[in-house]
Amino acid sequence: MKFLFKLMVLLALVATAYIAYGLLRSVDPGAQRFVLLRPGSSTRHIAHELKDQGVIASWPAFLLVHYWKARPLKAGEYLFDRRANALEVYERLARGDSYVHTVVIPEGYNIYDISTAIQSAGLGSAADFLKFARNDATLISDLDPAAKSLEGYLFPDTYRFTRTQDMQDIVLSMVHRFRQEAKQIGLSSDVHRVVTMASIVEKETGAPEERPLVASVYYDRMQKGMAFDADPTVIYAALLEGRYRGTIYQSDLQSTSPYNTYKYPGLPPGPIANPGRDALLAAMHPAHSNYLFFVSDNNGHHRFAVTMAEHNKNVAAYRRAANGR
Repeated sequence: MKFLFKLMVLLALVATAYIAYGLLRSVDPGAQRFVLLRPGSSTRHIAHELKDQGVIASWPAFLLVHYWKARPLKAGEYLFDRRANALEVYERLARGDSYVHTVVIPEGYNIYDISTAIQSAGLGSAADFLKFARNDATLISDLDPAAKSLEGYLFPDTYRFTRTQDMQDIVLSMVHRFRQEAKQIGLSSDVHRVVTMASIVEKETGAPEERPLVASVYYDRMQKGMAFDADPTVIYAALLEGRYRGTIYQSDLQSTSPYNTYKYPGLPPGPIANPGRDALLAAMHPAHSNYLFFVSDNNGHHRFAVTMAEHNKNVAAYRRAANGR
């Protein structure tokens, strides 16, 4: 009887020592370890995953902590890059201290640029992003019933996403930001025209003070029935057709795409990029001017002109500057 009692005590001590070892032993992952815990994963599955990835010493010990503390573990992608024991790992998962991927979307990015940024951040494939951006225009149809895609409505910003978010979540976040910004600046009517104009303005100049002037040029051209002759729209036409080669060729200027504003007067069918706040405001409140032309000054700004003769002089000055004369 005494032997059995001693054996039970010994086994209890061994079990306690094993559990304490599993709980308190600090594990060095050896390198950056990313562990993705998806929503709905059982605690047992999580414990095994952490053990398999070399993050904890014992999965039964981790389960014991969970049964003891009974706190929900939050799904997410977790980065383990320093020594930690099972108790510390458990606390991180209970807090939801997960890893986020930062994606910077500059003003003027189009859906192709954004898809590349999403893929580069490790959040999914560019093709998956484009599938939603091209085909889910219903997300904005209440503001722009004429929208054929989400181009123009994926607001430029710095986003933080996790790998537990699917591509639709990412797209929804960007559209939500557009809605927030539109509400703040009072954009509620003629949205299609404003966003389309703003996207062209955004691509034409990076100087905030010039945007209302650029918008005024295009509105005046539209009123007079003149072609926009906007290079960014020609580039976008080539992108849509998968034939953009890094520069504009004569064949691009002859394209029958409705986005070719050298061939067709007025606004193209829709936005060609995703404009920021300043460009949207410029399209809503253009400057009052008589300018009908503008050309780069080779220093990040533009020279504006009322007449073709004046514009030709500005073009000649641009070419001299470009050639270093």
